[in-house]
This record gives sequence, C-alpha cells and structure tokens, in this order.
Amino acid sequence: YKMMNYTRPSTIHIVAFFHAKEILHTLKEKYFKEVQDLEVDGQKIEAPQPLSCSWSGNISRQEAVSMIPPLLLKIEPQHKILDMCAAPGSKTAQLIEMLHSDMDVPFPEGFVIANDVDNKRCYLLVHQAKRLNSPCIMVVNHDASSIPRLHFDQDGKKDVLFYDRILCDVPCSGDGTMRKNIDVWKKWTTSNSLQLHGLQIRIAVRGVEQLAVGGRMVYSTCSLNPIEDEAVIAALLEKSEGALELADASPDLPGLKYMPGITSWKLMTKEGQWYSDWSKVPTSRHTQIRPTMFPPTDPEKLANMKLERCMRILPHHQNTGGFFVAVLVKKAPMPWNRRYPKLRHKDVTSSSEAAPAEELQMGESPADVPPADGSSADAPVEAVEGETPAEGNPSVPDTPDLLEVKKDNVCGPPPPKKMKLFGFKEDPFVFLTEDDPIFPPIQAFYDLSPDFPKLNVLTRTHEGKKRQLYMVSKELRNVLLNNSERMKVINTGVKVWSRNTDGEQFGCAFRLAQEGIYTLCPYIRARIINICVEDVKVLLTQENPFLRKLGDDAHNQAKKLGMGSIVLRYLPDPKDLDAPQCPIDLCGWRGKTSIRAFVPRNERLHYLRMVGVEVFHDKQGKRNDGSTEIQERSTEDAEGLSQEADLLEEEGEETEQNGSESNANGTEPVGSTCDGPAS
Repeated sequence: YKMMNYTRPSTIHIVAFFHAKEILHTLKEKYFKEVQDLEVDGQKIEAPQPLSCSWSGNISRQEAVSMIPPLLLKIEPQHKILDMCAAPGSKTAQLIEMLHSDMDVPFPEGFVIANDVDNKRCYLLVHQAKRLNSPCIMVVNHDASSIPRLHFDQDGKKDVLFYDRILCDVPCSGDGTMRKNIDVWKKWTTSNSLQLHGLQIRIAVRGVEQLAVGGRMVYSTCSLNPIEDEAVIAALLEKSEGALELADASPDLPGLKYMPGITSWKLMTKEGQWYSDWSKVPTSRHTQIRPTMFPPTDPEKLANMKLERCMRILPHHQNTGGFFVAVLVKKAPMPWNRRYPKLRHKDVTSSSEAAPAEELQMGESPADVPPADGSSADAPVEAVEGETPAEGNPSVPDTPDLLEVKKDNVCGPPPPKKMKLFGFKEDPFVFLTEDDPIFPPIQAFYDLSPDFPKLNVLTRTHEGKKRQLYMVSKELRNVLLNNSERMKVINTGVKVWSRNTDGEQFGCAFRLAQEGIYTLCPYIRARIINICVEDVKVLLTQENPFLRKLGDDAHNQAKKLGMGSIVLRYLPDPKDLDAPQCPIDLCGWRGKTSIRAFVPRNERLHYLRMVGVEVFHDKQGKRNDGSTEIQERSTEDAEGLSQEADLLEEEGEETEQNGSESNANGTEPVGSTCDGPAS
C-alpha cells in the first residue's frame, strides 16, 4: 500500500527510428547534464536514468511496464504482426520501430495491422502511428473477438493470412494502474474481473486462431487479478490440447524484476463471498462465474501448463505500475481447426453457401470451423463472418454475434444502423496503375530509379484530380487488394507527394512531402542538395532565406537546379563529433532567388535540437541563448515572400477547402501542418 501511494516516476520512450541514438546523445549530453546539479527545496534532483532492463528507444511519454509486451514478441523485419487492441498506440509505435530495425530498407517485408474496436480511438491510433511515417502500418476498426480472417495472394494462389506475431493487450480492470489512475481506487470492484474474463478469453482465442504455427503471441493486462491473467492463460492452454506452449521469456529481458505466475487462487463476488472451486459455486451464480475462472484441479495438468512462466510485475519491483505478461508459442493448428475435414468448393450446392465454403477451403490444413451438427460443443468455435459460434458449453465463454454491441462499450463494433458490413464507410484506397499518366512527369523530374515500386502508390479518390499520393509496402498492398470488403480500414500508407496548384510550370505537379521523405529518398536520384550543419540551422530558423545565405557548396548546387521541390540532405562528418552523426533529409523548395525548408513545425524543432539550437522561449518570446528567434509567421504576416511560397499557400488553402480526403485519412490538411505561409 505504501508503494502504491508513492509518486510514480515518469518514463519516456525514445523511438528507435531514424535518429534514436542522436536523440539519446542530445538528452544525455545537454538536457540531463543541466539538471544533474539542480536542487529543489534543498533536495538534489536525480538525473534521468535508463531502466535496468534493455529497452529499445521521436520521444513518447509511456508507462515503463507498458513497453515490455512488444519487446517479448522478438520481432524481425519480415514478420506479419497483428496488434489486436492497439489504441492509443504506444505499443504499436514500438512494433513499427522494431519492424524498421534496418533503416537502410525502406520497405520491410513485414507489416503491422493495428486494430481497435472504438472508432474514435482508432484516429488517436492513426495520430500515434503517423509520427513514425512508416509505409508498413494499417489501422483497422473491428471487434477484436471477431476480427475477420484475411486473405492474400501467395505464389499466385489465394491463401489465408496467418500472423507471425500477435500482441493481445486486452481490456482489463486496470487495478495495476492505481499509482497513476486515481479513478481506479473509486471504481474498482471484484465484479470487474468477472465481467471481463469472458471477453478476454474470446479475444485471446481469436488471436491464437490467427497465429501462424511457430508464431508468438503475447497476452498482457495492466491488472494483477488472476481471473484476468493466469485463469485466461490456463483456459487457453487446456483447450489448445498441446497446440500452445507457455514460453519462458525471462532470458529476453535480463534485469527485469518480476514474480512468477501463480497456480492457486480464489474468487470473490461483489458481495464478498469466496469460492475456491467451481463445484462450490451455486447454480444461481453460474451466469456470472464460469469454470475457467478457477485453476485446473488436476495437479498433473496444472504442472504441465507451467503457469509460473507468466510474469507478474509488481509496483515495487522497478518502481512502476503493476502488469501481467505471458508469452505463448503456437506448436500446431488449434484442435478445433484440425478436428474436422475441410469442406471443398465442389461440395457447395447453392450460391448462398459459396462464401462460407470459400472461407473453409482457404483455412489451415484442417477445417476452420466444426460441422453444423453441433458436435463441436466441447471446443471453442472460430467466429467466421456470417456465422455465430455454438453456445452452451459452460467451459467456454459464449462468443457474441458480430453485430452485438457490448453494454459496457468495452469491446463491440459500431451500432448496426451506422454500419456498412464492418463499420463506417471510409474513402477508398485506389492503387495507381503502372501506366498512370501521373508517373512520367514525376519520374523525369526526380529521376526515380528503375526499381521504384510504382504499384505501391495509392490515392484516396476514384474521381477528380489526385491531391495526395501515398505509399504502402508490397505486402500491405497485397492485403488491401484482397480484403477491401472484409475489413474496415481507417488509415494506411505514408504520404509521399502532394499536388501543387499549377505546379506543372515548375516541371512537376507534385511536390515531396516530409512524411514520406525517408521512404522515397532511396529512389530519388535528382533534385538533391547536400547541406552542412550551418545550412540546416539557416533553413530551419529563417522562413525564406536567400540562396546566398547557404554555404558556398550548397549555394553552388542550388544555382544549378531549376525551381521546384527539392531534397535537402545532411550527411554526417565523422571528424566533427559535435555535429549530428546521422543523416537528415528535409523537403525543400528551390525558388527564384530563395530556398525554403518545407518541414512541419514539430519536426523543425526536433531537427534544431539535434544540431544544438535551443528552441525554448521565455515569456517575451526571446530565445534563451540570445540567438535569432525562429520565425513562425501566419499567412497574414507572410507578405513579400517569393512566388513559390505564395503557390504553396494557395495549395494549403485549397486543401483545407477540399479536406475530406485528408480528414478521411486521419490526418490534418497539408496547410495546417507546416510553418510559414502554408499554415
């Protein structure tokens, strides 16, 4: 209790993406040193320290224990990953960064599909994921307990998509968050876990069904109640009949303190009644209390489960919140998937049965669902679109109909009256064809390399001018093309080009977008200006500097280029250790007599910190170090700027007026994300 009353230390997660080492170096050598001798009320302030176990690392505020589940997934760049209950997205960001462990590869073979049941929280998830600017992330909106099985093309044949890694961070009572969430103290009751237990099993069951054999699923909660933790894992292991194994994950995070999972626990009702065994529960309680909430009674079966391999992280272990984690490895298809022979397409006698038959034909080597005669009452049933799993087995929580809305709104799809098959209808994702007339001017202007993946470029409109162009990885393109009617996609892809109004006069109707610069740069062979650290400072602290303000080398390069969109590239000098030791690519615009970095404000400040420019201001708006203040002009203050800046301003206004495409994509219009005349 004393530990729960202590102030919980704040933790930050440095996203290991592009510039992680440089960010960490800046924090240690500048900001941390500034506070190491600081005293408040006579007490010396301790400088921030790394956590004892090996964490990965732009910067996010994140609960320390919340960082653990993605690390235990042991992700590699080729893995197909499902995050079942993803919002608000801090763990999703970790998954994406691990996928991009090799930053020299713009399109990893793997991808992350991040799902959440709440439509509004999906857009929060989009906002989080968008900061990482990855072409390998897709945000979808489904009930995790009945998330649809997806198809994709494999060697010319349509197959079912099974995931190599699944993060199953389920909704829970949250008693482990008491140190930061005061509401839990007031609202927590013993009945919370009883109400959530069935939902948690349904989500976990749906997860292992979609996990590939040999794959790894991490089940986690921010609760310490065994009914939400070990009881769920025990139910999964028992029903898997050996198909699942609880892995020993302790070697994966050396230095992490925790206590092993427990093998014995009791259950208490809201009224304070205790039960240690299902046989003692009166019949009147069977609707609230289920047999899966108790530990297995067979000692041998319990020992074989190895529940002690679960991890219980208590607040005093690392001065964190409370957390539960279990790592499951799939050794074989689930028994309810392999028990019955597959139905073949030729067995179907009516058109109305064609869709389910196709679903069954493309499942795991055995059938995906048991026969309709009800003989499956002894096993969980996979939820397939258009079908409701069998009910009546007290050992398996009932799976609701796909259109049912949960009373507590914890996990359930949007109301049926607002749905079109699987949710609100979003703007379409339209892939461009290889001979699309958009490509030749872009190809010539930026001299794109022959291996540029044109087929991965998409837009969000069927008709009219294409205003924004996005890119996804090859595998996500595969998923989108084969499942457009099966899933509700909220957002995918990274923006790489934006249309300029009358931009053809500069040679190309599309300018580069900063969000996708690191995705595009490996393919761009023209319109590149190499710059030094001092050039970076000039470009990011002055709104529209004259070309002559650049260093001689960059100035000479700029004079050789015509007007239009450019890449401003900083490459590290190993001899100058005070300068950033990582490459930096900025979108820019080469004007008639001036040059401009077209970078959103938050990234502008990020890069300035990297090159040693202080960006905090006092109340008078002056820089702390006395140097020139960053100019942040509004459109009304931007008089006298060059023709290209006016052009970009016009584009920003037009985007806001026609913002349905951007808004449907979960992002802000172009004009509202950048400094200067386009803001």
